[in-house]
Amino acid sequence: MVILTILLFGVISAVDIQEIVIVIISQNNTYNLGLAQNLTQDVYEQSIELYQKTPVIHISNKDFPDKADWTFLPLFSYLVYLHQHNSSWVFFVQDYTSLRLKLLLEVFEKYDQTQEIWFGNALSDEAATIIHHFAFYDNPNFFKYPNLASGFAISIPLLIKLSNEWETDKTLTSNFHIDSGYELARFVWNDARGPMLEQETALCSTYEKPELCASFPSQFHTCDNLVPINNIYFAVKTCTKFHNDRVPIVKKTWGNHTPIIKFFSDKEDKSIPTIDLGVPNSENGHCMKTVAIIKYISKEIEINANIQWIVIADDDTILGVNNLRRLLSCYDYNEKLCLGERYGFELRDHLGYNYITGGGGMVFSRYLLTLLANNCICPSLTTPDDMYLGICMAKLGVDVTHVSGFHQARPSDYSPDYLASHEAISFHKHYMTDPVKIYKQRFETSDIADEEKKYHIEL
Repeated sequence: MVILTILLFGVISAVDIQEIVIVIISQNNTYNLGLAQNLTQDVYEQSIELYQKTPVIHISNKDFPDKADWTFLPLFSYLVYLHQHNSSWVFFVQDYTSLRLKLLLEVFEKYDQTQEIWFGNALSDEAATIIHHFAFYDNPNFFKYPNLASGFAISIPLLIKLSNEWETDKTLTSNFHIDSGYELARFVWNDARGPMLEQETALCSTYEKPELCASFPSQFHTCDNLVPINNIYFAVKTCTKFHNDRVPIVKKTWGNHTPIIKFFSDKEDKSIPTIDLGVPNSENGHCMKTVAIIKYISKEIEINANIQWIVIADDDTILGVNNLRRLLSCYDYNEKLCLGERYGFELRDHLGYNYITGGGGMVFSRYLLTLLANNCICPSLTTPDDMYLGICMAKLGVDVTHVSGFHQARPSDYSPDYLASHEAISFHKHYMTDPVKIYKQRFETSDIADEEKKYHIEL
């Protein structure tokens, strides 16, 4: 029987803060590590004020360095070994998650830590989607998975069970890792391995009512002045058959707000204009084209010291230029950085790697692009370009940086609550959708407002 303990400041709790292990999923760059450290400090300060003691906090990439830490399962065995005898729960959060400890402990009081249980802000798909391999096609809303921005909790009994099963059978997870929260939920639920995620409304998907939320994604704030638009080089991959349909859409939407934008194709077309690098088009892969673009840009930036960032996008990428500039204000182009939507391949193997999927756009710091141009030689025309660059970066000791705002698919392919948790930067694909409408709804207001502001400042 749990005895209620009356704590200082009139706070009453049936759960000791030290029963909860908090794991912050972060990344190896100055900005994200700073977020994780700030969150750690904030939690410590709240805990001292309320309870006169502090919880155990781990920053994933510092305490458990593993290229697969963002997929959660590799962390379970470490956590079981360290905490199975002295803790009741593990609570996973992102480095941009905000916590209100008093409310959080009130949430934990509702659940029985002796049972195999996990809870979080439950997402579900409105329709079967490609990013989840069209699973549960007849009833996609049935399956629940966690919104990572809100955090999720796993009881120690369930953590032990999942850790044992994952360690015992190396074939239980896919070779590809795309949506780590969804894939974890499938692992837990499949073969009755564990329960489906329980919905906890106090773990919120937005920052709009923080006083009601035990956790919520922090509102993104520009870190410094916006990166000047003339300091960003935009490269668009296209081919002859898309010169007349996709390219005009780029030029009249986000491309209209980018003074340095070049289109790379398999054929020169002066009406656009396009640049032909002598690489034939292929139906898939595009590795030689992308590496040729990188080498071309590396020579251009040698004579243009103003270029800080390089964006390589597809001709059906839909991009918010001003939102991108806001994001880049938080990162240092002097670091070896590649930003976008992270995928993983064969992460259980020592040869596995992470990569930035190309459709949502790949953003390279000036420093890294030069490094890639000098070290990456594409093995074939049709090698997948994004995966090959992931291999090349892994060999160079470069960790890719995941940003939730980049999307490999269309808005309709994601849960609305998931999209509400962060500021979008890009979407991908024109298939069965209206790309101009998506741009106008999601990005145009911000892009136009920034240009109007710049115009008035110049006047």
